Amino acid sequence: TNGLASAPTGPLDVMELIRSLGFLQIDTVRNVTRAHHHILWSRNQNYREKMLWPCLGEQRDLFEHFTHDASLIPMEFFPMWQMQFARKGKQVANWYQSDAVSKEMGAVHRRIKKEGPLSTHAFDTKIEGPRKMWARPPHKKALERMWYGGQLATTHRENFIKYYDLAERVFPQEVRDISHSEKVQINWLCTQALQRLGFASVGEIKRFWDVQSASEVKDWVAKNDHLEQIEVEMADKSIVPVYAPADIAQRIDAVSTPSSRLRIINPFDPAIRDRKRLQRLFGFEYRNEMFVPKDKRKWGYYVYPLLEGSRFVGRIEIKADRNKGEMEVTGFWPETGVNWGEQRKSKLRSELKRFSKLAGIGKIVWP
Repeated sequence: TNGLASAPTGPLDVMELIRSLGFLQIDTVRNVTRAHHHILWSRNQNYREKMLWPCLGEQRDLFEHFTHDASLIPMEFFPMWQMQFARKGKQVANWYQSDAVSKEMGAVHRRIKKEGPLSTHAFDTKIEGPRKMWARPPHKKALERMWYGGQLATTHRENFIKYYDLAERVFPQEVRDISHSEKVQINWLCTQALQRLGFASVGEIKRFWDVQSASEVKDWVAKNDHLEQIEVEMADKSIVPVYAPADIAQRIDAVSTPSSRLRIINPFDPAIRDRKRLQRLFGFEYRNEMFVPKDKRKWGYYVYPLLEGSRFVGRIEIKADRNKGEMEVTGFWPETGVNWGEQRKSKLRSELKRFSKLAGIGKIVWP
């Protein structure tokens, strides 16, 4: 159910929410609120923006690294993340191989060791060659190589700006002392992915963490005697074979009827991140069009799916101006075949009001 079946109320445990999800994608865009805050709020509306970052900084309950994108991961998962540090480190090292970058890595390490945590703004090397859109100066490339490879780590963020420190000063000794083979890590990653997905294809298991290769997942499936192969009817009525934990029947029996509450889902929410799976299971087409030219967008820049119970009923585009204290609805697209009567509209208005409170906004503006 991905944490979206029950009403988003009750006692709040931020770390338990993140553990249940596996990881929490973070994103810089603050449309109403940033994605990481919205994802947690969607599962418990007692959540507030100030509650997340102490888990990374002061408490060291989380570390930041890369799944399919920048994410916060429970610190206890660190021993199972060594393969990702090695693989991403090698990949990024292949991207950034110049002598200037290698030289800068030594300089960066010396400064951080001496001065303590630094952000990219503490360095001032210049871009080499043409200033292309994604070009980075040597210090930025050095920081990224060392961060992806695990020599540096995010110690905290201030106004979403990342501060780097030496890994040994961020990751607790007790997790750094634990070492596992790649086989053990792959088994853990695949098992944990399937536990959270409920049932999945090889590709869906791979895409959950985006660490293992497809061939590694196939090999894991072939050698795992604790899986069931079941058939699932998709939204288009096709029958698709997938893999599930051995206790899938008991899991299905334990699923309660989803709350009928209408929810505004973030574009980066883990429930909808795998767009292929989303469309196969729910028949709901969705894509993030932030980087699509305006005249080629089907919907809008930052569009939120609307979930009611277990059904996606539409899409809405909203943006907030915190200085004005306003949240504006700039687009609305009902899903084909869904009747938007007064009751459903009232649910949406109520959820918009609740969502606006997360951003500290008191006024909602409709077109």
